[in-house]
Order: sequence, then C-alpha cells, then structure tokens
Amino acid sequence: MPYERWAPKVFRSSSGIVAGLTTAALAAIGFLAYQASADVPSGLGSSRAADPSTTEAAKAPRDKQHPTALPAASGTGRRVVYSVDDDRVWLVGSGDRVKRTFKVTPGTVDPAPAAYVVTSRSGKITGSDGVAVEHVVRFTNVSGTAIGFSAALNATPPAPAPSKKLGGIRESREDGTAMWEFATIGTRVTVIK
Repeated sequence: MPYERWAPKVFRSSSGIVAGLTTAALAAIGFLAYQASADVPSGLGSSRAADPSTTEAAKAPRDKQHPTALPAASGTGRRVVYSVDDDRVWLVGSGDRVKRTFKVTPGTVDPAPAAYVVTSRSGKITGSDGVAVEHVVRFTNVSGTAIGFSAALNATPPAPAPSKKLGGIRESREDGTAMWEFATIGTRVTVIK
C-alpha cells in the first residue's frame, strides 16, 4: 500500500492519543502547581512581614544583667532575631535556645520591626556598596533596597556611606558562615528594636 493511503488513517488514530496524553499532562501540572503553592511557607517570596500582627514598635525588654541574652518578646521557635537598636543577631534553635549571638554592622536602611522569612540567598556577590561579600541571606526590601545579612570577604570593609541606600547587615566571616548554615529559605527572621 502506498504511503499516501495509510498515513492519514494512522495520523487520525494517533492524534486522539496525543490529545489525551496532552490533557492528562496539563491536569497533572496544574495539580502539582496547586500543591506547591499550598505548601509554601507564609510570606515566602514576599517582601512584606510574614505576620503583620506580630509587629511591635516598642523596644523588646532586655535583661540588664545579661545584655547579650535573647530579648523577651522576640518570638518563639526556630528563628533569627535581629535588633536594629543593639546591632545584634541571635540564632535561636528549637526550645528557644540561643545557638549563637553576635554583633553586626548595619547598612544605611533598616527594616521595620516585624516577622519576616528568608526569601533568597547568594553564595558570593558584589554588594550594592561595591564590596565583595559572601553568604548573603535576604529577608525583605525597603523601597527597592534589599535587606539581608552578609559577610565581607575583606576582613575590614569600609563603613557604609550615609548618602547611599544600603541594606546589607554585615557580619564577620565566621558569623556569616553560621548564619548561612542556619538561615535557609523560609527561616523566620524577627526584627526588633
């Protein structure tokens, strides 16, 4: 039988199979997309506070006897706590146990006190101030300025120029490594005064 006679018949019967498979594939993709969106932690990918109801403008109480102690009213559970007034970070594990605390050098733009989540990370980049940094952990942005923790590759980076909008909260390289290992995507970040 010549090609022209049987090809159209074969094409007609296989086109129904292809249409059925395409429909099934699209349904599966739609279901997986819905399932993925339903499992995303609250606030992930958002620059807004994860839970605006937890925003507190008042300064969290401090233990005057132990200034490096985790402040009361800084949230619960596994999280990063950052005090914009004290320039200090606490990495808090399960049971509200402090795994590490350290001083930081903030940029010129501060995040508002609120609860956030880590939305993105970068291994090594050049910061907006031109300084080479590593272990960048971002959790929000303020008027287009990304806010996050990072460690300068140069041990003594220059102080941020007050005229520039800089959101990098700088840590030592050792503290930056600890932050990188602790604060994965979706980790809560509580900013307090």
